[in-house]
Amino acid sequence: MLNAASRSNKPPAKRSRLIKFAVNPKYVMVYATVGIFILIYLFGALAYGSKGFTTIRTFLLMFIDNAYVGISAVGMTMVLITGGIDLSVGAVASLTGMFIAYGSSVLGLHPLVCIAFAFAVGVGMGLLMGAMIQYLSVPPFIATLAGMFLARGTCSLISRESISIQHPMIDAWAGWKAYVTKLSEGEWVRVKPVAYINVNVILFVVMIVVGVIILQRTRFGRNVYAIGGSEQSAKLMGLPVARTKILVYGFNGFCSVLAGVAYALYVKSGWNLALMGGELDVIASAVIGGTLLTGGAGYMIGTMFGVLLKSTIPALITFNGTLNSWWGKIATGALLLLFISLQRIAVVSSSRRRGVR
Repeated sequence: MLNAASRSNKPPAKRSRLIKFAVNPKYVMVYATVGIFILIYLFGALAYGSKGFTTIRTFLLMFIDNAYVGISAVGMTMVLITGGIDLSVGAVASLTGMFIAYGSSVLGLHPLVCIAFAFAVGVGMGLLMGAMIQYLSVPPFIATLAGMFLARGTCSLISRESISIQHPMIDAWAGWKAYVTKLSEGEWVRVKPVAYINVNVILFVVMIVVGVIILQRTRFGRNVYAIGGSEQSAKLMGLPVARTKILVYGFNGFCSVLAGVAYALYVKSGWNLALMGGELDVIASAVIGGTLLTGGAGYMIGTMFGVLLKSTIPALITFNGTLNSWWGKIATGALLLLFISLQRIAVVSSSRRRGVR
């Protein structure tokens, strides 16, 4: 009798766990991102499939053209999960490009030396801003705004003109491609390249994997979520709040520099005004990917789909051929408002369920 009763109770308990998993705000937002991406992609397939929208080449170009945004969005996701924000990412990425361009083309330094120096500066700035936020109680918006002005001003001091990067190593990295091929039938069967990925795509995917491992498989990642959920509770539990927050901003500085390297490979030049407003693209990608602005929830897979969703809209405009490119900004703003509203609804409904219990 007892065994029968216990077996009869298992399905409801299992359903309860599934429902709890499904309505978790952290995952609900990711579901929404993936669902909207599929809907928009299906619309593009139906409207422009005959023009090549559904080809592998078009899909991979979304990764290639936005890899530097995705790399930076990995670090931004962690910052947002802690309840903070970083406005300096675009300026730090631009400064990285200026270091590489000026150092290799003007000073004659090896690009690896310039990249190493850029990592030291970027990570150092991230750690410094994190320390200001933690120990001096400076709001993240103000601390990172100061970092943005510092990095952007340094770019202008180096040069106000665009500097082309001329170095064999940069040429090799920028020109490296791994082709996706297919067999072409005819008089002779031959391998025909149909699409490719480059170094930037590999860096993007690697950073997504690293972000997933850090957040989901390490104690540091659990501390990040705990701080975003309630910093005061995290302190009462004895978690290393100060160290974790500072390291999160340092890691974000690392991602910003890596995004700058990717962007330098993409355009093969450095410019003091490069990536103006890039921090907004990065924040929008993370938020559209399901990261809560209030902190405590976010997922790297959602961020990846956020980058893809944000890049699908310009692709649709390009295939349409009659719309102004600024419609892409309008659509991105609409998506951002939609996901902020969904976040608010998810948070309020979750709070109400906890109140009922």
